[in-house]
Amino acid sequence: MTNFKEDLMKVKAFAFDVDGVLSSDCIPMHPSGEPMRTANIKDGFALQKAIKLGYNIAIITGGNTKSVFTRYQNLGITDIYMGSSHKMTDLDHWLNKYNLDADNVMYMGDDLPDYHVMERVGIAVCPADAVQEVKSLCKYISDKKGGEGCVRDVVEQVLRAHGKWGSDYTW
Repeated sequence: MTNFKEDLMKVKAFAFDVDGVLSSDCIPMHPSGEPMRTANIKDGFALQKAIKLGYNIAIITGGNTKSVFTRYQNLGITDIYMGSSHKMTDLDHWLNKYNLDADNVMYMGDDLPDYHVMERVGIAVCPADAVQEVKSLCKYISDKKGGEGCVRDVVEQVLRAHGKWGSDYTW
């Protein structure tokens, strides 16, 4: 069995849930009834950097709001699965689209809808405030909560392990 630092070397692609991962699990409601989410700027920077370095990234979320789609599209993410009621189906579509091996994917989720996807991928990770069932599957639990930099934490660790984080920010 490998340790987490060794597993980082296998990562070729990332997939993320939104609510509870890229945004906090406490979401205010707009008067229209649409959930309003926050986004961590440092998470966004790490995602942009990974994309520009050639990593495939997918968003797979049960939510279906235009603001979430727009946020991640503006960061350069092209594979955004909104309203995902069967996350395994969307994961399989994304894997097949890019001929990715699930063993080389890091997925970050926080709750039961992420469970089966996290069983399937090679490197399952979660924020500090994930549910216990998800934590039990993870090779790594960030010390950061969802929406508070947990995505930056794992992306930065992978890029550092691959020698691609560095101080050159002209990418």
